[in-house]
Amino acid sequence: MKLKTSSIVIGVALILFLVLAGRYGFTVVSIADAENTVQSETFDPVVYVDGIWESSLLPTFNEKAVELSSILAEMEPDAGGTASKDDLTAIAEHYGLITVGEAHVYMVKGSGTIVSVNAETSLGTAEVALDGYDGPIKILFYIGTRIPSDDTSVRDAVGFITFGDFREQTEYGKAATEINKRVLTTVLDGIDRDSLVGKSISFKGAFTIRTFNLIQIDVSKISIVPVEIELGE
Repeated sequence: MKLKTSSIVIGVALILFLVLAGRYGFTVVSIADAENTVQSETFDPVVYVDGIWESSLLPTFNEKAVELSSILAEMEPDAGGTASKDDLTAIAEHYGLITVGEAHVYMVKGSGTIVSVNAETSLGTAEVALDGYDGPIKILFYIGTRIPSDDTSVRDAVGFITFGDFREQTEYGKAATEINKRVLTTVLDGIDRDSLVGKSISFKGAFTIRTFNLIQIDVSKISIVPVEIELGE
């Protein structure tokens, strides 16, 4: 009796399987094919940045970058170079973006004169006297052969690159890293750092002010990742 019951159950299950297979279809995939599929879906940051650099990222800066002098003019650091988070938040809401991690990110443009260069390390910077601004905040540009690994200013400032676009946190990070590499190879490569002092500069770029878990924020200086630089005499 038990054997007969088991046969009935197996028969019913087989019929249901055939019905579902006929309606929805099943594909048998070999292990090798499955591995190839996984590999084909592996995130390639170079391909990703290739797809957005000229078509989306640079045009976004051209359309939406704000005059840096306008932003800095509204920041009023105290004698110690700090400003309140509330005051800075209001400025970021008007001119920039605030990330999930409470960082304030800005797309900026402007012009000025390079007054000093620090090229002693791979994280080289150039200080710029900004046209239209004579306040206390020091403006620095990365000009070295490296950009800090935790600087995601360009990725975050454009607004259209979000964590939800990626399958993993690592992919999101790789996108930022590759964007910075693109800055090094397309914007900063070939710049003669020894001859920068005294030259005029016009630029577009992005910078970040981190505010997470802070009440008073150090804004004595900002460090800009450039996406476009034009040097004069």
